[in-house]
Order: sequence, then structure tokens, then C-alpha cells
Amino acid sequence: MSRNARLIYSADYTKYYFHDEHPFNQRRLLLTHDLMRAYGLLRDEDILAPRQATDDELALVHDPRYIEFVREQGRSKDILPLADSYGLGTEDVPSFVGMHEASALIVGGTLQAVDTVMNGVAPHAFNPAGGLHHAFRGKASGFCIYNDCSVAIAYMRKHWDARILYIDTDAHHGDGVQWAFYDDPNVLTVSLHETGKYLFPGTGNITERGDGSGYGYSVNIPLEAFTEDDSFLEIYQELIPRLVRGFKPDVILTQNGCDAHAHDPLTHLSCSMRIYQQVPRLAHQLAHAYCDGRWIAVGGGGYDIWRVVPRAWTLLWSEMSDQPLADQPIPDSWKEKWQPFSQLPLPAQLLDEPFPPIPRRTEITQKNKVTLERAIMYAPVAAND
Repeated sequence: MSRNARLIYSADYTKYYFHDEHPFNQRRLLLTHDLMRAYGLLRDEDILAPRQATDDELALVHDPRYIEFVREQGRSKDILPLADSYGLGTEDVPSFVGMHEASALIVGGTLQAVDTVMNGVAPHAFNPAGGLHHAFRGKASGFCIYNDCSVAIAYMRKHWDARILYIDTDAHHGDGVQWAFYDDPNVLTVSLHETGKYLFPGTGNITERGDGSGYGYSVNIPLEAFTEDDSFLEIYQELIPRLVRGFKPDVILTQNGCDAHAHDPLTHLSCSMRIYQQVPRLAHQLAHAYCDGRWIAVGGGGYDIWRVVPRAWTLLWSEMSDQPLADQPIPDSWKEKWQPFSQLPLPAQLLDEPFPPIPRRTEITQKNKVTLERAIMYAPVAAND
């Protein structure tokens, strides 16, 4: 058993299910779990089962009336009156039977990860079903019913009075988490995402910096469409250490959406699997250097469930559990099990072959550098930075 990390996992996570044609498909968690096993990275002792979040825990962020409506809607096969005002029964967030219980299990999984880390059971924990960062206090949004990231942050503020650095590298802006803590100087929210000019939710501009005593504690890096690995990593590796040194968090929470990959069908970034090896590596190093190792990770977006998500989150787990993987073939046993279900050829290697360069690479890289410098003008970076 790894002394350093726990995976919060249950096949019951797949009960968070909209319909067969919906892009949010939790079958990706089964694929990821099996790939971790195929590489020999995961044993039964490494896994903790999620628990159900209680209504009181959900209410740390969500309106109790909203929680009750989600519960009632999940008991009905019909769309209840006012459902659309709660963001439910929509194209993005269709209603389904048992939606409250399925959503509360995901939130409880992230709270299980928090308890594991903050109570010293292990310094790191990963809930791949989490990362539902778009849900608001009283409204579902962007495939997200409850916001496990926000609930986890509020839970740590309440029980440990912790200073939390939240790092979101999903291609979609982490809007729900940002707005939940927009005026809180004890929560630094950082989001690297594709510019909202072209992509849901349309927010995450560099001018969204926080409010009141929280001004400067919301940092957004809206990346140009077609941003590639080198530019993405340059921004990330320049930004995050400066913020850690200045903010001095007690714990790091990373949202690890993997929809910045060039294969993702919903976004316009052009990254490869290389960023999903490098991004958790730096978070891991910084957690040990500044937070006594306390690092909580959750999943997030990722809509190429066959070629991208399993490899990305396996790389994250390999880093978190101190079982680093170099590039190597995907195990035959995994491909033989899952290829019959996929219309796409499954990848042959853990990492990608280099993609053809994108036109305007130099211009895109330069624009991203300018965005970074403008975004951190009021951020809590260390004085010597």
C-alpha cells in the first residue's frame, strides 16, 4: 500500500449519468481505474470508498432549497415546474433519477479525500469523479449539479481554518469555485483555461480579480485558442510557484480536467499528454516544499474518454503515489478489454507522438505571456518575485 496517497473510488460513481449521447460520461472512471491496475499502480489497499455528503455539508455552499429541489427532481421521471430556474432539465444538465444521491456521493468522495489529507492518514488523495467546478449556490451548470470543489474548500475553512490554494487547469474556466470565494483572502483561486471568447462559460477574464478583502485572490489566465504544450507549461511553471511563495497556503487543491488535450471534442486547445505529466509533478513538489505535502486532487472535464482521460489521470496517480511512469506501451490487457467498446483506436503509448506545429505558434505564445503579466499585477506573489 502506498503510504503517500489514497484513491477515492467506487464503481457507483457511474450512477452520475445523464444519457447515452451526453458528452459527460463517467465510464471514463472505469477505464481509468482499469488502466491504473494494468500498469500495476493500484492495489485494493490504496482505495478508499467515497461516502455520501450530508445536507449540512452541501449547505456549506449550496442553498438548502436547491438541495431539496435536486432531491425531489431526482425522484420524478418528469421535469418539475421551475426546474430550468435551477439549471436542471436542460441540455447541459438533464435530470435523471437518483441525481441527488449520485451527486452527493461525488461530493462525499472529495470530502473523503480532504479528511484523508487533513487528518494525516496520507499526504495526498485523489477523487477522479470530482472536479464539478461549474455548479453555483442555487443552480446547476455545465454538467455539474453540486460543486464538490467549493464544498471541499468551505469544509476545510470551517474545520481547519486552512488557507487553500485552488489550481484549476480544466480548459473551461472554474467559474463556480471562483465566485463562491470571490471576497475571501484565505482562498486563492487560480484558473488556466481557454479564453471565454470561444468557450463556455465565457468568464475567466484577467480583470476578474476578486472583490473587497479578496481582491487579488482570484487569478485567471485565459489562454489563446490552439495553445500548445510549451506555452501552457511555460505559463503554469512561471505562475504557480510565485503564487505559492506569496500566498503561503496550508493545502493545495488541484482540479485536473484534461480537456485541454488536442483530441478533446469540446475545446480548442492543442496540448498533448505531456502537460498531464508535468502539471501534477509541479503541484506535488510545491505541496511538499510549502504545505507539508498536503495535496488533494480531483478530476474534472475530459470528453475523449477513450484516448485522453484514462492516460491523463493514470499519469496523475502515478505522480501522486510516487510510482512515476516513463513513456511506455499501453498494456495489451487494457486494450483488449476496452477496444471492442470504442469506435476510436485506443492509444498505443502512454504519451503522444509530437503533434504538427500550430500556425501562429509564436503569436499565440507571446499573447499568453502578456496575459500572464497582466493577470498577476495584483496577485499575492512574493516580494522578491
